[in-house]
Amino acid sequence: MPAILFDCDTGIDDAITLLYLASLVREGKAELVGVGTVHGNVDPDSGALNTLRVLELAGLHEVPVAVGAARPMAQDVHYALDWHGTDGLGDTGLPDPAGWPVDEAAAAQIVRLARSRPGELTLLATGPLTNLGAALLLDPELPALVREVVIMGGAFDHPGNVTTHAEANIWHDPEAADLVFAADWPMVLVPLDATHPTAVGDAWLDRLSAHDSEPARFATKILEFYVTAYTPTLKRRGAVIHDALAAMLAVDPGLGEYAERPVRVELRGELTRGTTVWDARSLPADDERRPVRVAVGSDVTAFQERLLASILSL
Repeated sequence: MPAILFDCDTGIDDAITLLYLASLVREGKAELVGVGTVHGNVDPDSGALNTLRVLELAGLHEVPVAVGAARPMAQDVHYALDWHGTDGLGDTGLPDPAGWPVDEAAAAQIVRLARSRPGELTLLATGPLTNLGAALLLDPELPALVREVVIMGGAFDHPGNVTTHAEANIWHDPEAADLVFAADWPMVLVPLDATHPTAVGDAWLDRLSAHDSEPARFATKILEFYVTAYTPTLKRRGAVIHDALAAMLAVDPGLGEYAERPVRVELRGELTRGTTVWDARSLPADDERRPVRVAVGSDVTAFQERLLASILSL
């Protein structure tokens, strides 16, 4: 049973992913040992409150939620309010959660939990990688203490979603991302190449909205904003729930197809800063970096059905 430490910037797709993880916890198929929040879709304080809202909705009241980095390592902070709303949950104005974040920084929580459970934790990161980068700086031995790192981020043969080439999670903190990709730990990267083909559409959304449970109503409500934001891109009613694919591959890697190559982040390009780069030549150059397992596809139908079933099970 995977023990997951979730690092996120809880906007809409992170919230849906939390519902998926909660369903696994309730079924005894995973352990959620903690959550850390980071700047990205919203500021980390708002993200922590959103995380607590979702966990409480799903009946998980004991999971510690730590607030993390409020800004990137080497650039100004930016948020994705056009995609997630000013509150990160589609401007739904939900009441404050009953619980409160723990008095520990998210990077420190990563180090402490990894040291207390060496070789056990799967670090699942679906926001900018500032907390993971900071944790590496706090404890250089961290890569040897973690079972695996699974990241939603990057784009290779797919256009970026913030700039022409850069995906949001990497673009929000390129320096931290490159630190993480350079670390010597087992890593899976789930880029836009894999997530975009999983976009849900009319039939999926209608099945969700037809279910009269509190989690299903919550998911339907927050997805309304996300679908409106996504429709011009997809040119149909729908949305890409990126983060949920990374979570599902962390639990069931057999659902994906992969390529293995070292990954770097462009830090200086005027037009390409934040772009993930791999050597895709048939004879790639020698590279001292550990290869990353990059998802290049997945079983889309299985992903969509499992995600819907997880929300409806709560």
